[in-house]
Amino acid sequence: MSSTTSLSTPTRVQKARARPGRRDRHGAGLLMLAPFIVVFGVFVAWPLVQSLYLSLTDANGINPPRFVGLENFTHMLSEERFRHAMTNTAVLVAASVTITTALALVLAMAFRGQRLSDRVMRTVFFLPSVTSSIAAMLTWRWIFANDTSGLANTVAGWIGVEPTRWLASPSLTIPVMVVIWVWGAVGYQMVIFVAGLNAIPEAYYEAARVDGANAWQRFRHITVPQLRPVTGYVVITSLIAAFQTFEVVYVMFHGTSIGGVQDSGLLIVPYLYDMGFNKFQLGYASAVALALFVIIFVVSMLQLRLSRSADEEQR
Repeated sequence: MSSTTSLSTPTRVQKARARPGRRDRHGAGLLMLAPFIVVFGVFVAWPLVQSLYLSLTDANGINPPRFVGLENFTHMLSEERFRHAMTNTAVLVAASVTITTALALVLAMAFRGQRLSDRVMRTVFFLPSVTSSIAAMLTWRWIFANDTSGLANTVAGWIGVEPTRWLASPSLTIPVMVVIWVWGAVGYQMVIFVAGLNAIPEAYYEAARVDGANAWQRFRHITVPQLRPVTGYVVITSLIAAFQTFEVVYVMFHGTSIGGVQDSGLLIVPYLYDMGFNKFQLGYASAVALALFVIIFVVSMLQLRLSRSADEEQR
């Protein structure tokens, strides 16, 4: 009995001495995280809570907000302009993400090497990602100007093609925005794919060549499966960025309505901006922002689930 006590007593003492050490380590970690927690709480968590509250009111920035429950959300679902903005956004997201992902992978495979020409080309394609978005949009606005002063119409005139009203034709609005979006995003995604391609062991390709696999078979059975985590990251980040598109609409159609001719370029974020800061329907705009958050969250979770399911099937 005494031997048991003598063995257990030091164990309790050691545990008692270990606890303050763990608390000290946790305290040091929390102390180091404190600045981030404060910044996150002030600039992210609190605005989210306030936005949720405003979405349930008729706030307009002038009169005290009045609680209206789910009225903003029911109005949003029945509002024709909101549905039009969501349709345009869905088309832009689907086209932009698909084209950007495919083109970025092609460029990454073409310029993945370490030669000077490969490094130069990667830099050229990456430059739009670090260029001022406003300056880039102003340049694109000049390129697609409706009159003959625009670069696109000038080049078209050289080959005898009549000038096109790029930004005044509803059928061309979304395609023009897709071109601009892909131009700005493909370089960044290409660099991520290059990193993923260079992380694939070369032994896999050598073994496939020995087995007689051609280039397409190596791409399909080695490159694509090995790049699945990278592809998932590229698709999710592209989806989030595409849903939040704003500058291209605001700058390209500045001086007209926020969505261009017949709202042909109206997207969900410009619509939110228009309702909140032009029409001062802050409560309704907060409801739209919350709806956008839910859409992005659901789409991102769905993409993650599909990626995990594909990984499990591969294993």
